[in-house]
Amino acid sequence: MLERLGPLDADRIADLRPYLESVPDPRSRRGRWYSLVSVLLVCACAAVSGAKSLEEIAEFAERATNTLLATLGIRRHPLGWRRGPKPVTIGRVLMALDGDALDQAVGAYLADQHRKSACVGTPTVRRRRVIAVDGKAPRGSVRLDAPRRHLLSAVTHHLVATLAQVEVGAKTNETRHFKPLLAPLHLADAVVTFDALHSVKANITWLVETKKAHCIAVIKTNQPTAYAQLAALPRASISVQHTASRAAHGRRESRSIKTCSIADSLGGIAFPHARLAIRVHRRRKPTDKPESRESVYAVTSLDIHQTSPADLAAAIRGHWPRSFTCARRLEGVG
Repeated sequence: MLERLGPLDADRIADLRPYLESVPDPRSRRGRWYSLVSVLLVCACAAVSGAKSLEEIAEFAERATNTLLATLGIRRHPLGWRRGPKPVTIGRVLMALDGDALDQAVGAYLADQHRKSACVGTPTVRRRRVIAVDGKAPRGSVRLDAPRRHLLSAVTHHLVATLAQVEVGAKTNETRHFKPLLAPLHLADAVVTFDALHSVKANITWLVETKKAHCIAVIKTNQPTAYAQLAALPRASISVQHTASRAAHGRRESRSIKTCSIADSLGGIAFPHARLAIRVHRRRKPTDKPESRESVYAVTSLDIHQTSPADLAAAIRGHWPRSFTCARRLEGVG
């Protein structure tokens, strides 16, 4: 979780501190020497420095200079020295800590940093933020008495940052966590991408009408009426509007996209806020294997004058790598 913060200099520590102050302290007031914020800042600095265990975090704190410990908020002893927390202290704090509250604090910090960095040196035509929502089971999170943990995350596409994440009990429970995950985020005019599991009409209506965001929703047979309508559109009369090819991981892939405006006056599509119908045709040729082809249907709340086929193709193509990056960063964190 804390590895997502990236490098932490003195200015960034000062910026992060107010967010960590919102995390409730689970300890009794009696006998505290280290504040919760100081312990979390020690863990954050150690985590972004490569620490993977309580012992490594404590070793980082033991080797830290007095100046760094003062910056992290470690109290000064009456005799003048400062000393980092021991492994047992760090372990007690992290075991009792509300993980979701810490995740929300870190996500809020990263979201604000992402907005600030996106505003620096922006071109004349500002690119919309694109955020992928997907669930992954991180490797290394399995325990003897529990299966691998499953996390639902919101990850930005371009400047990669995990804005929010929440642990879900099982993969089938992802849908009901969609709104709580995105509710604290500022999503006005952003584009949210997700797979067919989250293409639920109630979620789309809430996302567009309440959060003022746009969406690209993949439609599969779990939405039979909308899927049949998209598959029946006259694709043969529409020319290919964008193509992209790449070779990697022992295969060559080619993707083409066609879009079609959906006129409400002609009945539209049985899906809320659908303005454009999308078909992505994928051709994949692994080395020494036959070529496979697949068509994926989607709809978006963006109108034809608000986007382009190339942008839509990039957002759909970028959804899986962003969620995969988030899962890789969480491997071993449990």
